[in-house]
Amino acid sequence: MLLSSVLYYLVSLSIRIGRQSSQDEATNADVIIVMGAAEYSGRPSPVLRARLDHALHLYKIHLAPMIMTTGGPGGDPVFTEADVGRAYLMDRGVPPQAIVTEPKGATTMYSISAAAEIMERMDLDSCILVSDGYHIFRAKRMLEARGIKVYGSPREEARQHGMRDWPVYFRQAVGFALWKIGVRV
Repeated sequence: MLLSSVLYYLVSLSIRIGRQSSQDEATNADVIIVMGAAEYSGRPSPVLRARLDHALHLYKIHLAPMIMTTGGPGGDPVFTEADVGRAYLMDRGVPPQAIVTEPKGATTMYSISAAAEIMERMDLDSCILVSDGYHIFRAKRMLEARGIKVYGSPREEARQHGMRDWPVYFRQAVGFALWKIGVRV
């Protein structure tokens, strides 16, 4: 009985994650937060580049006056995902004063917590959250738990979803459920 209830909860949560993954809620906000992804010796991975390009588009259409890049070193002793993102955006014309970095996060939970603290210190109340679609639901709820108004905006290539994505949604559902009961993931 307990196992079937847990399974039902995770499946229904996976469906909600799948729905969120294709919704672009981008609207005017205080900041655009770009969730980190791999970088290779100072260059963004294709996933990180796509997230940064999407954030750059949102910035250029004036939905927010600044962008926050997140992500720690991940195993690279020289570069962080956040700093690589900052350099990438500056190379594309974003002024340095319009970019805030959170360069220590090794996990979604850590990056979100640090980003929320930065927003609180800067007296920012709302954000557009840019990541892959499957990632938006969990990260969005973590920010909302800190009292922040969040608008999810998945990177373009990540908006299509289908049956092949359900294992990813289910994994995110497990991560979300663990976070809800206090397990740090």
